[in-house]
Amino acid sequence: MKDLFTILSSLEKDEHIHLGRLLVLIYVFSGDKHKGEIEGLTKLAKLDFLLRYPTYLERALQHNHKKMTKSPPKDYEKTSVEAKMVRFRYGPWDFRYRRFINTLVGMGQLYLRREGRSYYLGITEEGIQTAGTLVLAEDLQDIVERSRTIKTNFDYSGTNLMRFIYSTFPEIVSLQYGKEIV
Repeated sequence: MKDLFTILSSLEKDEHIHLGRLLVLIYVFSGDKHKGEIEGLTKLAKLDFLLRYPTYLERALQHNHKKMTKSPPKDYEKTSVEAKMVRFRYGPWDFRYRRFINTLVGMGQLYLRREGRSYYLGITEEGIQTAGTLVLAEDLQDIVERSRTIKTNFDYSGTNLMRFIYSTFPEIVSLQYGKEIV
């Protein structure tokens, strides 16, 4: 029988897990009428950083004098490395984001809109239906609740979110570019 570490490590390679997580995150950020958008991949990456690393989300909430009342990190999440991101010029980053977004756009789940130099990510009707099913899945309740917590507490501009993450987690700033965040 495989140990938990091996199972979790194999999940990192399953693109569907990342696609589903991002779709749920964007669904939650689209708001009650699902008309809202996320401005830019940098903001998406920072939001996803908080979602993928629940111990960092918990610390971010504590920094803002709040508690993580719903879906706090499980013991195995405090030591697992299944959600690797790397230190990038603008903070935590997964080099597959462009592929993930293009895949979701190609599947008709998201749309990408350009305005000036900015890109906006939004959810399509088909994406709303898919995400609506995902948010009901029992196995994804931590992702859903954490996405809601992030929306409620950290819906900052991309620049302000980046500044918050750098000031709250200075250890990320000291990592070399390309170094994995664990």
